[in-house]
Amino acid sequence: MAAAKTALGRITPLAEEDTLSLGERAYRRLREGIVQGLIPAGRKVSERSLAIQLGISAQPVREALRRLEQDGMVVTHPRRGTVVAEMGPAQLGELGRIRAALEGVAAALAAERMRGEEIAALAAILARMKSGTADADHDALDEANEEFHALIHRATGNLFLIRSLGSLRAYDNLGRHRAVGSQPRDLPKALAEHKGIVTALRRRDPALAEARMRGHIIRSLITNGVLPPPPKGRPRP
Repeated sequence: MAAAKTALGRITPLAEEDTLSLGERAYRRLREGIVQGLIPAGRKVSERSLAIQLGISAQPVREALRRLEQDGMVVTHPRRGTVVAEMGPAQLGELGRIRAALEGVAAALAAERMRGEEIAALAAILARMKSGTADADHDALDEANEEFHALIHRATGNLFLIRSLGSLRAYDNLGRHRAVGSQPRDLPKALAEHKGIVTALRRRDPALAEARMRGHIIRSLITNGVLPPPPKGRPRP
């Protein structure tokens, strides 16, 4: 028994990537390739060629392509096969508005349901955002931003909302890759918006959290060129 315990103590814990199915890993890798433009819009993709590139069998690739089609990132045409969907500015803008609405709902639910330790974790992420803003470190800010929103999503406890926002964030990333990107002067504004969201969550104010989150997302979409700026004299939503 003692030997068994010693051997067990040497087992390396599984990393997240190790715990994912091949289908999930293929889905994430292909989605990332589409977002980054490595698999361009209009490109025909096949289960066989993708399986060879990924070094896996066709079955998990088939599962990944089915999910990507549900997300609207690939389209299957009769006699033409499966191609990467064309995603124009108008479509990205519509999806951005949908995401803004759902992010607002997530913030409202989180304001009602977040535990104290989760709010503390948000505050720690906010501190990293402050440091990244001071250094204009876009990579660190992107990572912290992903964690910030993911934590709020999980706090809702609503699986449908979490999955919907996960799919929509891929389109948000696609819009960012096509845009010039945030200018340094926009970083303090984004930091202030994140601070305002955390304040609303601490106050347990669903309406305020929803309004601030939705306004933050809309402003971000405008900054990244996904949405046009509002006409002069009309306030942003």
